[in-house]
Amino acid sequence: MKSYALFPLLLGLAIQMSAQPTTPSTSVIAPGAKLEKLAGDFKFTEGPTADKLGNVFFTDQPNNRILKWSVDGQLSTFLQPAGRANGMFFDAQGNLIACADEKMELWSITPDGKHTVLAGEFEGKPLNGPNDVWVRADGSLYFTDPFYKRPWWNHNDPPQGTQQVYFLSADRQPLKRVTTDLEQPNGIIGTPDGKTLYVADIRARKTYRYDIQPDGSLANKHLHCELGSDGMTLDTEGNLYLTGRGVIVFDKTGKQIAHIDVPEGWTANVSFGGKDHKTLFITASTGLYAIPMKYRGANAAT
Repeated sequence: MKSYALFPLLLGLAIQMSAQPTTPSTSVIAPGAKLEKLAGDFKFTEGPTADKLGNVFFTDQPNNRILKWSVDGQLSTFLQPAGRANGMFFDAQGNLIACADEKMELWSITPDGKHTVLAGEFEGKPLNGPNDVWVRADGSLYFTDPFYKRPWWNHNDPPQGTQQVYFLSADRQPLKRVTTDLEQPNGIIGTPDGKTLYVADIRARKTYRYDIQPDGSLANKHLHCELGSDGMTLDTEGNLYLTGRGVIVFDKTGKQIAHIDVPEGWTANVSFGGKDHKTLFITASTGLYAIPMKYRGANAAT
């Protein structure tokens, strides 16, 4: 849910998620692989995403920093302060697209740490607080804009009055709202061919699949599974990885095929990384975890 300040609600969702079937399947896990804690003592980790080399960048939002876990296992700080960055995704040029909700903005961050604001308002009003983002190969992007009251804000109500998904074209033409009926969208990911978008409506406890149209609009909304999620990712087999109480994996038909237990109160987000992009990196509350998988991340940068 990308909000350490809402732990009671997170706990309730975690209880709901733990009631789901948790098949101890190893169908997507590399033979003999076990979950490993790479680093800890963070306040609330979020937004993992990998660059072309497989280095994983993630956020420690309460501490206002973006960290880097290198392919050789070294932890360093990439940027601090970091606009209270949350969900992130690399574009094809190596820029880090970040949901910087300190001022309810979407940023593009260059490899040397300089940022440009891509979006901050819609129809003359501030965004609620960009939360998670996915960038297509052509440079266009989609992001979720729910409302979770932050301690660094002075306002208590969502500026947009609704919580939806937005599309920004590669040429950065006017921002478009592409959903109208979601309760609280959170995790988002798309297929590498740019044709399908998955959106988790965490409050509704559902994840939907959409067909992406040539103009960026969405069509043919379809219920993929009866489970919401904080963050999400895809592998090359079309399996969808949701988060909350550990990592819950669904195949391309929406059937649950695996559950990866994570020893933290809340699992916020996931991404594939490492030299071969076959390691699943997991940001969970105070820790960063990893586990080798059978399949490569679908959106691995090349």
